[in-house]
Amino acid sequence: MTQIRLTNSATRRKAPFRPIDPDNVRMYLCGPTVYDRAHLGNARPVIVFDVLYRLLRHVYGADHVVYARNFTDVDDKINAKAAETGRPIGDITSETIRWYHDDMDALGALRPDHEPRATAWIDEMIGMIQGLIDRGHAYAADGHVLFSVGSYSAYGNLSGRSVEDMIAGARVEVAPYKRDPMDFVLWKPSDENQPGWDSPWGRGRPGWHIECSAMTRALFGESFDIHGGGNDLLFPHHENELAQSRCAHPEGHFAEVWLHNEMLQVEGKKMAKSLGNFFTVRDLLDREIPGEVIRFVFLSTHYRRPMDWTDAKAREAETVLRKWYDLVADAPADGAVAPAVIEALADDLNTAGAISELHRLAQAGEATTLRATLRFLGLMGDGVPGWTAAAEADDASAALIEALLAERAEARKAKDFARADALRDGFAAAGVLVKDTPQGAEWQLGPDFDPAKLDELKR
Repeated sequence: MTQIRLTNSATRRKAPFRPIDPDNVRMYLCGPTVYDRAHLGNARPVIVFDVLYRLLRHVYGADHVVYARNFTDVDDKINAKAAETGRPIGDITSETIRWYHDDMDALGALRPDHEPRATAWIDEMIGMIQGLIDRGHAYAADGHVLFSVGSYSAYGNLSGRSVEDMIAGARVEVAPYKRDPMDFVLWKPSDENQPGWDSPWGRGRPGWHIECSAMTRALFGESFDIHGGGNDLLFPHHENELAQSRCAHPEGHFAEVWLHNEMLQVEGKKMAKSLGNFFTVRDLLDREIPGEVIRFVFLSTHYRRPMDWTDAKAREAETVLRKWYDLVADAPADGAVAPAVIEALADDLNTAGAISELHRLAQAGEATTLRATLRFLGLMGDGVPGWTAAAEADDASAALIEALLAERAEARKAKDFARADALRDGFAAAGVLVKDTPQGAEWQLGPDFDPAKLDELKR
């Protein structure tokens, strides 16, 4: 059996993955708060853990792996959206979940086995909170219930933070009902305009952290194998989950392995609305960037490294995928996944190494294995996608492209970089995909080929 090795955030070490029960491998990923479209950064953990899900199913068998990803459908951001738009909360969350499914499906992500919505598990949250109070790890105050951080001596071990760092990182709310500034909310009161449920502490709603603890316990028991998310969740969210779960059910370990992906950048900068580089997955899809191209760009960077989304990477990814899909179009669909790809993924999800093997398969003309491996990685679905059908160049367009490429080569030799760059940009604007290789420039027409823009490049 393939030995998977994963980097556990709790130990800061890469180690062999040994499931609690090989016949029941359980993985949980923190999902979205459903009040708006998923932005590009939200897609990274989905793709990372989709690859891990596929790998686990390959190694242990599809019937022996269970994957859960939640929807947070009770949250102050959702309340604010409802107040701003005048729409019912249920309409907003249902619409947003539908959008999320559409967008993640377009990225080739498999649906998890369980997608629990927080509002369906309120009774379990109330029960866990009451258990924490009974054990002396939580207390009620002014309609709130708070977890007593001081009651859990291992608090901070997961993230490896000092008390000072934790206070700064958590943006601790100073409140008169708290015994300690680090204590965090398990339950809070709701007014007549906010969603709420009856509880022993009055009408209210759960805090964010308790939902994952309650749902994983109900779905997986006191201990399960893998808990994942972006590294922005390591503290305080995952630290709080671990503390309350260990205290509520000390007979269990909660998650045995913690995995966290690094964050996403856009053109070398942090994605932010203030920088004008913030966009959603749907924004890219609406720009007719295929979901498989987005997925390929994500897979090109190891999950524990910051990922930089650039338009150049997207263009290059599309060029590569078009060639590969053309190569495998007529290949049998019953091939085996390349062992070297499984080996790369088993080494802490080395997706970049897996893609290197795809390049080798393509260069060797191993179309049957390439097709099976592409599909395994979520890059081909049920067949060659329609977007790969490139336009055909007529003789005049082909001759003009070859002439302009020759001119670009001469401009480079003459160090006329202004003309060379103008031709490069002109090809992109005209929908001509150009890739420079040691053997010379290769080109292909994209689906948006515009011969009129190509004519504009002539001197």
